[in-house]
Amino acid sequence: GQVLLRYVLVKNGFESGEAMVVLVTNGPDFPEGKELGRLLASDFPALKSVVHNINTSAGNVVLGDKNKVLYGTDGIIDRLGDLEFKISANSFFQVNPAQTEILYKKALVYAGLTGKERVLDAYCGVGTLTLFLARQAKEVYGIEVIPAAIEDAKENAVRNRVDNVVFVMGATEDVLPKLVSIGIDFDVAVVDPPRSGCEERVLQTFAKLKVPRIVYVSCNPSTLARDLKFLVNRGYEVKEIQPVDMFPHTFHVECVVLITKL
Repeated sequence: GQVLLRYVLVKNGFESGEAMVVLVTNGPDFPEGKELGRLLASDFPALKSVVHNINTSAGNVVLGDKNKVLYGTDGIIDRLGDLEFKISANSFFQVNPAQTEILYKKALVYAGLTGKERVLDAYCGVGTLTLFLARQAKEVYGIEVIPAAIEDAKENAVRNRVDNVVFVMGATEDVLPKLVSIGIDFDVAVVDPPRSGCEERVLQTFAKLKVPRIVYVSCNPSTLARDLKFLVNRGYEVKEIQPVDMFPHTFHVECVVLITKL
């Protein structure tokens, strides 16, 4: 019956200075949690949120699905460029905002938007790249599987007064075919998948739709190579690849790729 502390996750707003601590335990009982949250906040004024995350899974996944706020708010605010974003415990947000701006600027250049396009932003997280795309597009659809991230994305759109975005919760490989089935197609598709890369059904849908332009943001060169091969074998051409050093002094590299239909 003893609850064990499995992980401590710290999120810090690079621009805002706001901080969040997520305490991950293997069970729901944490009677000392609120007192611990108050103690942490008294020592660290920048701490705006202390969250108890419950993860009962046996694997190596850090976060579970259930959260309880122990202190403050359920998220923190940070900025990218002149946009503000709420970040919750389970939401993904790039850890190097300075390089993220460089990455997104290149993605926008590759997207080549004129204001007339309907754009897909798959694996959209809290809507960071989505909102930058929306400024240059007619309409953007963001798809994300994590419920908390979608809620943050919707809140971020309101926060930044962006009204030409639609956020849909679910796995991209499930949601995208449903959108296509009701007559929604895309002029540009932007994907920023996890390290495992895109599900094959996603790439198949792009090929079936003959999406003219795909911008692929990748944190794993091996799955990127696999997915590019799939697209090239179905009539696409890799026009340009730009590596971005998101994680200095490590072997990790982020890449943004422009892919066009032949």
